[in-house]
Amino acid sequence: MKNFLGEIRSAVLVTLVFAVVCCGLYPLAVFGIAQVAFHEKANGSLIVDKNGTVRGSRLLGQGFTADKYFHPRPSAAGNGYDASNSSGSNLGPTSQKLHDNIAQNLSDYRSQNGLAPNAVVPADAVTASGSGLDPHISVRNAELQAPRVAKARNVPVEKILKLVRANTGLADLGILGEARVNVLKLNLALDKI
Repeated sequence: MKNFLGEIRSAVLVTLVFAVVCCGLYPLAVFGIAQVAFHEKANGSLIVDKNGTVRGSRLLGQGFTADKYFHPRPSAAGNGYDASNSSGSNLGPTSQKLHDNIAQNLSDYRSQNGLAPNAVVPADAVTASGSGLDPHISVRNAELQAPRVAKARNVPVEKILKLVRANTGLADLGILGEARVNVLKLNLALDKI
């Protein structure tokens, strides 16, 4: 019995030590390192204006619908751009609902941007990302939206395209993916002109 109680005591002691290390010290160490080495990223890559107001995150898409703003790609996250309900549509390539959604998005995109009924539209303009929260659109998507934004703001389209170029990010590591435009950063830049 004495040996059994000794084993129990050792097991409880080891459990407590691991709990303190794994549930306390290790997370605190990782948190501390992240705050020192990657402060902006560890806190959500927030975009803060000159008044100290948080305008959003570089990493999460937001819904913009006014003509004077660039529109993000469609979202399947909850009720649209709901970060607490991040998800794709989970509809497969043979899904009639997916086909109907894309057809509707295509029609809406073309009419919003004054494009011909047979105009080629980038895929990111009519399909949601896997998370439903992608903050980027393709450069071509932004170029197609530029005339609408210029007209709504009564600004020359060349000035809008210059802003698009200034807010275009390169492919990751220069080779992964393609150049892309962060919609929130671009729309904030628009509000400054």
